[in-house]
Amino acid sequence: MAGASPVAPLDVDVSNLRSAKGLIQLCLTSDPTNFPNCVDDARALRRSVPATMKAIRFDALPVGGYAVAVIHDENSNSKLDTMMGIPREGFGFSRNPAIGFGPPKFGAARFTLDADGTQQGIRMRYLL
Repeated sequence: MAGASPVAPLDVDVSNLRSAKGLIQLCLTSDPTNFPNCVDDARALRRSVPATMKAIRFDALPVGGYAVAVIHDENSNSKLDTMMGIPREGFGFSRNPAIGFGPPKFGAARFTLDADGTQQGIRMRYLL
């Protein structure tokens, strides 16, 4: 079809989970203002899968720039639990950027999905 926008798959592989309890919550966005929470982003894609499922595929995404944020929701309460602002559950981002105070900026986690598809390996981190 002439003029059809190219689409491609994205495979996300999550590693370094400290347990198989709970859920892996993923948020995929192309909007820098809504990263990492995907709040108010109607085009963001969210997935919630069992923590035993470490490979997640997004099919037929428009090519372009994206970032992924992941939390290991060990108690399955649909949020990242914190203690005095410090995450008690695991988290990770596409491109595995360095973590300082707070989450990385969109640009640090941004990757390009091209017409051949892309794979992102996300290493979970735990602070407590």
